[in-house]
Amino acid sequence: MISSPHHPPARVRVAGAVLVAVGGMALAVQGRINGQLGHVMHDGVFAALISFGVGTVLLVAAVAVTPSARAGLVRLRTSVRGGRLRFWQCLGGMCGAFVVTCQGLTITILGVAVFTVAVVAGQVVASLAVDRAGLGPGEPEPVTPPRAIGAALAVVAVVIAVSDHAAIEAGGLWWALLPAAAGLGLAWQAAVNGLVRAASDNVVVPTMVNFSVGTAALLLAAAVDLVVRGLPGALPAQWWYYVGGPLGMITIMTAVAAVRFTGVLLLGLASVAGQLIGAVLLDVVVPTAGGLSTSSVIGTAITMVAVGIAAIRPRGRDERMAG
Repeated sequence: MISSPHHPPARVRVAGAVLVAVGGMALAVQGRINGQLGHVMHDGVFAALISFGVGTVLLVAAVAVTPSARAGLVRLRTSVRGGRLRFWQCLGGMCGAFVVTCQGLTITILGVAVFTVAVVAGQVVASLAVDRAGLGPGEPEPVTPPRAIGAALAVVAVVIAVSDHAAIEAGGLWWALLPAAAGLGLAWQAAVNGLVRAASDNVVVPTMVNFSVGTAALLLAAAVDLVVRGLPGALPAQWWYYVGGPLGMITIMTAVAAVRFTGVLLLGLASVAGQLIGAVLLDVVVPTAGGLSTSSVIGTAITMVAVGIAAIRPRGRDERMAG
């Protein structure tokens, strides 16, 4: 835990939010690539497994050849054995695997737009609770008006950003409970990944743990998928289909490095802002059939305002922290 005298000043929180937004942009590119890979293979679960698997192999190799990462892994193991960190707090990667599984189960019913809104809504609501309970590596954060307003505004912004594509059949909305639950898990994942980072004093180790756990969960999901749907399509030959894993590594590393400074809510909002910025840039540089929409630009701008509002800390609280 970070002690009160060392509570990060506003400029550090802003720098952390910017770092997380960069990770969010990488996540947007990863989503486009993994989506294309799933389309080519006709199986989104196996596409996610490939992405996680590639990232896991690279991270295991990085830990093996990096002395500081190996030392961090030893510190993590010592913390778990000593009871300072619970084993279940190392399982944040399961939440990422659950998000991917929910994509395969619900996107055909809900569409990408409604799925995204449900995930973000679950994430920001849970982030307020996770921060208030102090489940992450930073100090507990009360639900102040700026934080509540920023969270609500972020959900509104995402609704606006995806409004051009938010059609859903009557009766299908119940399926939105699954991605909303996945969003709840993402908030918890950010918190426990930060705890793993604090225990290991290294950003590569929690990223490797996250990917390894996610890969294990996706192996189980792929086994079920194999029984239900059969073999996926052939692997594509183009190299760029396989960079989703490294992009995911960037996303997780930026998050575990910044969460102790930003808290879970600001981290989640900054990540959403980065994803929307990345989506807008992708629509400009590599447009899809729908192209860039005005609603996407407006939603992205509102999300950035939401991040700024959520980052506001009452002056009296900062003075108490410094005293």
